[in-house]
Amino acid sequence: MGEPSIQIVFKQAGITAIKRGERGAVVLILKDTMPATYSNPIKMETIDEIPEGLSDFSKEQIKLAMIGYQNPPKQVIAYIEKADAADYSEAQSYLETIKWDYVVVPGIGITVDGKPDTEANTTSRATDFATWIKQLRSTKDIKVKAVLPHCPADNEGVINFCTDDIKTANKTYTAAEYCSRIAGMLAGTPLTISATFAPLAEVIDVPHLKKEERDAAVDAGKLILFNDGKKVKIDRAVNSFVTTIENKGDDFKKIKIVDIMDLIHDDIKTTAEDSYIGKYPNDYDHKCLLITAINGYFEGLELDGLLDSSIEGQNKAEIDLEAQKVYLKSQGTDLSSMKDQEIKESNTGSQVFLKGQAVILDAIEDIKFQIYI
Repeated sequence: MGEPSIQIVFKQAGITAIKRGERGAVVLILKDTMPATYSNPIKMETIDEIPEGLSDFSKEQIKLAMIGYQNPPKQVIAYIEKADAADYSEAQSYLETIKWDYVVVPGIGITVDGKPDTEANTTSRATDFATWIKQLRSTKDIKVKAVLPHCPADNEGVINFCTDDIKTANKTYTAAEYCSRIAGMLAGTPLTISATFAPLAEVIDVPHLKKEERDAAVDAGKLILFNDGKKVKIDRAVNSFVTTIENKGDDFKKIKIVDIMDLIHDDIKTTAEDSYIGKYPNDYDHKCLLITAINGYFEGLELDGLLDSSIEGQNKAEIDLEAQKVYLKSQGTDLSSMKDQEIKESNTGSQVFLKGQAVILDAIEDIKFQIYI
């Protein structure tokens, strides 16, 4: 029979999409020696909590993640793999059991002797890691994201960071070495705005790209940095998803919108698991109780400026009448003489069939201003 489950499916109809997201915890998988007196993983909120026993590289990566954007990440979690570990499977197994939002593997682009690896090798290892992220999102219903270097995963859960030669006052970073900074920045971006054009004050310069080159990179699902002549900042905040399909359009390319989708998914799933599953009889009145709670949640998101409130009732949950009909027919119920309300009130065993729609507010990113003289 498997575990009781709530399947929350976001579908995009035409130009209107369902969106929602927020983040807080950034995970760094680091190959290092575990410091004495600490247990794995190491959970930190401030720089003062970084263990002195870690390598300089590990400490630097944690500090990069902690910078954030308008806010720092709520938490940075360092999972320490043995330096000679063949892969990251130990960390991956553990991460499937805890709550987090973004993951980074800083050493994925570094050779065993500590030097930057080739882009081809980095991409190959990043692709393997991205496959795990895809599996978490699609088959295990764990809505998390990874920031990986040079990784064209074509998936909304993978941010494909593609800027190398990132110059700061003290060091020049590869894309792999700077993914921690990007993950922390995304985690520190309030859900009401996006990371598009977010400046990185510590960066002095990056490779200069022409407008058409930057546009092509964004269209290819690459997150890049660019120098606008005065400062270095993130170009359009996109993930690696590029191949749109029915019910999964351009909105799924935007980091902000996917974050909001994931937040709605996790909030509703957690609330249902904690407050409803196994705790109420599955009759019509208690289904309505769950629907009312979800709709109240949507109203709160409207007040927070995350969902569009311009049209009353456009963010709502309700009983999925068609899905309920299919279930009842499979149980041998004759629906030919039943009215819709009778079908809604029918006994569906342990199953609850709901559907919903929500319209997420995007951030201002494209301004067209015509001046007539």
